[in-house]
Amino acid sequence: MSVRRARSPLQRVQRRSRELQAQVEALQAESAAPAPGQRQSLSLRCMELKKLVDENTNALHYLKKADEPAPVGNYNQRKEEEEKLLHKLSQQLQKLVLTLDQDKVAMNYGASGESQEDLQTEDENGEEDESEDEESSEEEDSEETDDDEDELLNDPNVKECVAVGNFSAQQEGDLAFTKGEVLRIHEKKVDGWWVAENSRGERGLVPRTYLAVRREDGESQERSGEHIEVVDETADGTEIKQRSDSHWSAARRAIAENDTVEVLATTGAVPAGCRLSTLFQLLEEGNQFRASYFLKPELTPSQLAFKDLVWNSEKNTIYPRPTRVSLIVTLCSCKMIPLPGVSIQVLSRHVRFCLFDGNRVLSNIHTVRATWQHKNPQTWTFSPRVMGILPSLLDGDCFVRSNSLSSDIGILFELGITYIRHSTGERGELSCGWAFLKLFTSNGMPVPSKMHELLLHGGTPYERGVEVGPSISRRGSGVFHQFIALKKQPMLVVKLRSLSAQSKDILNLLPETLIGSMCYIHLLIFYRQILGDALLKDRISIQSTDLICNPILATFPQLLDEPDLMDALRSAWADRERKLKRSEKRDQEFLKSLFVLVYHDSVFPLLRSTLLPDYRWAEEESEASRWKVIAHFLKESRENDGALQYLLSSENTHKAFDIAELAYDFLGEVRKNNPEI
Repeated sequence: MSVRRARSPLQRVQRRSRELQAQVEALQAESAAPAPGQRQSLSLRCMELKKLVDENTNALHYLKKADEPAPVGNYNQRKEEEEKLLHKLSQQLQKLVLTLDQDKVAMNYGASGESQEDLQTEDENGEEDESEDEESSEEEDSEETDDDEDELLNDPNVKECVAVGNFSAQQEGDLAFTKGEVLRIHEKKVDGWWVAENSRGERGLVPRTYLAVRREDGESQERSGEHIEVVDETADGTEIKQRSDSHWSAARRAIAENDTVEVLATTGAVPAGCRLSTLFQLLEEGNQFRASYFLKPELTPSQLAFKDLVWNSEKNTIYPRPTRVSLIVTLCSCKMIPLPGVSIQVLSRHVRFCLFDGNRVLSNIHTVRATWQHKNPQTWTFSPRVMGILPSLLDGDCFVRSNSLSSDIGILFELGITYIRHSTGERGELSCGWAFLKLFTSNGMPVPSKMHELLLHGGTPYERGVEVGPSISRRGSGVFHQFIALKKQPMLVVKLRSLSAQSKDILNLLPETLIGSMCYIHLLIFYRQILGDALLKDRISIQSTDLICNPILATFPQLLDEPDLMDALRSAWADRERKLKRSEKRDQEFLKSLFVLVYHDSVFPLLRSTLLPDYRWAEEESEASRWKVIAHFLKESRENDGALQYLLSSENTHKAFDIAELAYDFLGEVRKNNPEI
């Protein structure tokens, strides 16, 4: 008797997509020649089907590779192809709805007694000459009217607008509205998507092109007596700017959950300039902004070779990759940070930062946890002096690499707190200020390597003019007042350090785009060298796509998402390195083989141990429990000269074996070339 294997989460979404595709094709065929009186029912079916497509799209967005019961080759590519199919179906349905509605209007208009032929004859006989004489003047008047309207619409004092057409929400976080509805504008974004609120108190993103200034005389929908015909422009994307899913989904979620922040601000728990953390939202959505993703080798545009991993046969190692941005950033301190209220407990104070061009995140998002003293709670510090190895999560010395050609590239810093509300037990993460440090001047020269004091802004990185704390105003007439006020402003102090020749050689062995801690850079280089051996030197054929049996390649990127395991590897390597002879430290092949042994005797067994709790951000009890297990294991491994005894002991149990622990599928792990980054 054969047992039917259950479908994986991705397979279920794919099967649902095929069913929806068949229904869309059937509906399109039926709508090509609809029977009389059937248009309304077809339109309703079309809208219901679009809702099902959107639901399947949302289900696809929340899928992760880790949810699959078995390894899936080319997982990210399959997911991307599925997303394109669903987007295409959604666009087809949206266009079909418009077609049905427009046909309905045309039929109603034709039934009034005037045929299209009659109207054309009347235009030709009675109004042709007049229209030719007045054509140029009408165009000029229309252009002037549109310019005046745009000027009024962009006026910051205009807070209420009227919708000039119907708009259906494209994605979660959009605000649907009907023609003639009055909307209150809360924020006018430069990309044309504004934050608005309707009369029912619902808030979301709306397209600017659907709005007009609300006037007292009711002329918002008619200009100079001319009726404005509005169609849904989202079908072809000609007017409404398209948004990057990864970035704008974080913004949509921040808007959808903004009520929580408003409640906290109203009760005095947090300053009014706080928002939900944008960078944290991006990290939660998937792995595309995590360091483990950017550690993967990147393909060239032809996808026939590796872009940032090239073999040097003369030196028997990988070639260094110089980049446009290669520097060291040191987080020094944060000053005058507003204090949270007593109704919340702060679980973590930290800074998340990444490369940013004012619109897109161009790298992984790196996090450094801050420390603070009760006697001076408004000051955050980094890299405190502690005994032993400094935890990588506290290390303020970070490397930054990128080959992006963007003239606006810089570093976006976001100060955040992870909190829990005493009354409800609700956890969350807020941004309590952000700053942007541009890395190149207007003439293309790098900014100087020195200490930089960055003024913190409130709101999100896509907002302007929001203060961290409204009570701390920079407005004032006198120079002395402005000087005193500046001293009270929230600041982030960072230092840019230039690289020595030796430091450049070390950093150039890393991927072209990556941000990380300087304390584990030597471990990343070992990983890259082993990766080069496996993919470039030892592979049987350059065309071979077989799985590679290598536990380090299969599991090492996971350490970047669990910093305490990275600290365990650092500790184990430091213990072994102290015992090496000087000649052994100069032998790169010996060091590489020794690193493999240390990895197998330290973190590799811990990755599958049932005694190690799952990694949870900013949970003190979980962090303490994990480090207790890690420290005990490292002690036993050191005393028994390896992990074999620990692995064979009946007291220690491990999760069921998974081939993913050993098999490295580089086709499923590589990154495709992105020309924008």
